[in-house]
Order: sequence, then structure tokens, then C-alpha cells
Amino acid sequence: MGVFTYEIEFTSVIPPPRLFKALVLDADNLVPKIASQAVKSAEIVEGDGGVGTIKKIRFGEGSEYSYVKYRIDRLDKDNFVYSYSLIEGDSITDKIQKICYEIKLVASADGGSIIKNTSNYHSIGDLEIKEEDVKAGKERASGLFKVVEKYLLGNPDAYN
Repeated sequence: MGVFTYEIEFTSVIPPPRLFKALVLDADNLVPKIASQAVKSAEIVEGDGGVGTIKKIRFGEGSEYSYVKYRIDRLDKDNFVYSYSLIEGDSITDKIQKICYEIKLVASADGGSIIKNTSNYHSIGDLEIKEEDVKAGKERASGLFKVVEKYLLGNPDAYN
């Protein structure tokens, strides 16, 4: 088994507390509402929403995948850190055991946020992750962050 890691950073004009509330704490409600083409629904399958909770995400019609299940591994509301592991779904192949993600929001000098996103692909055997797959994942993540940011900019009273 091997682990392939990649990191990406985004910036936002939204401060970490507000962005964390929208992007992490209320994502199950917000994202299907503002990005229904990407996420059709999100639901808790097991747990209370905290660490250990398993959620199921159903993707929108235009997605190449239909669903994923993931487990919340860490939820640090004070330091704006969220970690989760994809454990099931059609994006997990017979060559990938799991994919672990960590999102960390850090205050930037201008009052906004730096979004640090780390992904760890745990492969079975000698799987080689292709650069175009990594690039596509980065583009999807960037797109989602920008949709949430746009919503927050257009709704200044939301998630304060």
C-alpha cells in the first residue's frame, strides 16, 4: 500500500469563522442549495454529526460519480480544522483503499482566509495517481470554495 499526498491552498475574503460555518458546519444544507448541479443531497447515515459520523453525499446529474460515503475524523471548531475519510462510493476503486482529506482555515493578513486542503490517497498495490486526476480534483475543490464564497458575499448576514 502507498500513500499519495497533495496539498493546495486557496484564499478567500471571508474570515475563517464565517467560512467554516458555511463550508463545514452547514455544508449539508448550503451546498445542495447553492450548487445542486454538483451535490444533490447530503445526509447523516450514522452518528450525531461529530467525530465518527458517517455521511452520504449524492452528486448532481452532471457529475461523473453518483455518491460517496465519508467518516468525520476530526472537527475542531476552535481552530477551524476538519478532517474526513472517503470510505465508500464509486470514486473509490479496487485500487484505492480510502482517501483522507483535511481542510484548515487560517486567518490572512487582510482579514480573509487561507484555505489549506490536504488529500491523502491510500492505494492498494502500486497505483500511480495521474496528474490530470489531481488537477481535476483541485478544480472541483476550487470551484466549490468559490461558489460558497460568492454566496457569502451576496448574503452578508448569513453565517455570522
